[in-house]
Amino acid sequence: MTPAQTVRDAVVTEVDRSGFRAHGLHVLVGDDVAEHRWTPDVREDVHSIAKGVCVLAVGIAVADGVVDVDEPLSTVLPGARFGAGTDAVTVRQLLTMTSGVDLPWSPTSLTDWPDLALEFLGRPSRGRVFQYADASTYTAMRVLATRVGDVGRFVQDRLFTPLGIEDVVWERCPHGYVAAGGGLSLRTAEVARLGRFVRDRGSVDGRQLLAPEWVDAMHSDWGVAGTNPGYERYALAGWDGPGRLWRLHGAYGQLLLLDAAADAVVAITADDHAGADATAASVARVLGELGG
Repeated sequence: MTPAQTVRDAVVTEVDRSGFRAHGLHVLVGDDVAEHRWTPDVREDVHSIAKGVCVLAVGIAVADGVVDVDEPLSTVLPGARFGAGTDAVTVRQLLTMTSGVDLPWSPTSLTDWPDLALEFLGRPSRGRVFQYADASTYTAMRVLATRVGDVGRFVQDRLFTPLGIEDVVWERCPHGYVAAGGGLSLRTAEVARLGRFVRDRGSVDGRQLLAPEWVDAMHSDWGVAGTNPGYERYALAGWDGPGRLWRLHGAYGQLLLLDAAADAVVAITADDHAGADATAASVARVLGELGG
């Protein structure tokens, strides 16, 4: 039995024991792959894993030399009306959730205001402190659109197609911009391809699509995010933990878990918000048994 199969079987056993409502599992250890399905293999919303895709898209634009992530938004979007202190916020701070701008999530956030980005920018900043908001990533993608055009097309051409992921559909706002913080539909194995790409520091088939250091920053430039276990530290879309792992974590149990010591990537799609943290912890325990 390969290491990937060993991990898969252990995770399946734990999921079945706990009752976690998983849909699909994809395990990569080195170059070994093992998969399991609990439900039909269809594309589904991966929620905040989309934030990681947005970070990768910005990294590609940075490599192209068309985006400066440390430029104040006031110089990038001169026509916007900014709240107190928000004019000095940068794209990097939007992606790391350190704008200090509060705009609570709602299921209709894309239509609650005439323009979500302008509503976000018009609110005051509390300084360079962590403030999680889907609108933050959405606003970052609005900035990216000023440099690359349609972000959905840019991501398809420059990221998904090189990864062998075709015809991706992304929810859009009434103005036609990608939802950014969520609304991205992928299969479990497609999430895993993103994980392999991140594990390989932005390289696919010998091509380096963005700077390795940008990918590293997804799980190294940690900022204080809170005190809840597993949510203490956040970087460029990445959460620290559990254990030695780091992860992209979407609502309702969408998990992309990476363990450098085990050279492993575990992708899980699900419909179980409450059970996600315990499932991530169980994966961390299983991977820990591989050594490294």
